[in-house]
Amino acid sequence: MKNKLLKLSTAAVAVSFALAGCAGTSGTPAPGGMEHGSHSAKPTTGTGTGAAVEHNDADVMFAQMMIPHHAQAVEMSGMVLAKQDIPAPVTALATRIKAAQDPEIQTMTGWLKEWNEPVESGHAGHSMEGMMDQAAMAELENAQGTEAARLFLEQMIVHHEGALTMAEAETADGKDPRAIELSKEIVAAQEAEIKEMRDLLGTL
Repeated sequence: MKNKLLKLSTAAVAVSFALAGCAGTSGTPAPGGMEHGSHSAKPTTGTGTGAAVEHNDADVMFAQMMIPHHAQAVEMSGMVLAKQDIPAPVTALATRIKAAQDPEIQTMTGWLKEWNEPVESGHAGHSMEGMMDQAAMAELENAQGTEAARLFLEQMIVHHEGALTMAEAETADGKDPRAIELSKEIVAAQEAEIKEMRDLLGTL
């Protein structure tokens, strides 16, 4: 009788452990499971408002200066897209520039807020490389057709070259890995666009 009761108790315990094991494996995976892919940690996505990320003055300068720099590129692209008789490859390029740089402005603005830094530049002693002055912007605004396309390409090459200088400085001196990654992406994208714009100028 005692042996029979012992066997029954052992069986009951085994069933209890089995049920507990099933419950543990159902539902959401444990932390570190396959649901948490590496893509979710891509440095340039989001504003990173979770865990604090260390940054330095180079990161702040990069964001504060690149935001208005990007904003002018978006404005220049908008000008040429509003014109008639612009060659299709030029309008396609302007569309891509606007689509790429608008979200980057939002990302960098978010970083500055996260860092408790002002969005407007506090580095008055540093000029923003490649920025067009009011006269150059007015010239682009007034130009039409092929002349406007040529002027846009010439100005945007200079503008992109200025962005490369600022981005390369961030790559060398920055600390926040997201900002450094964005600076590398800007260099890669805008070097390719400079080559594209020089090729397009040869067709006008």
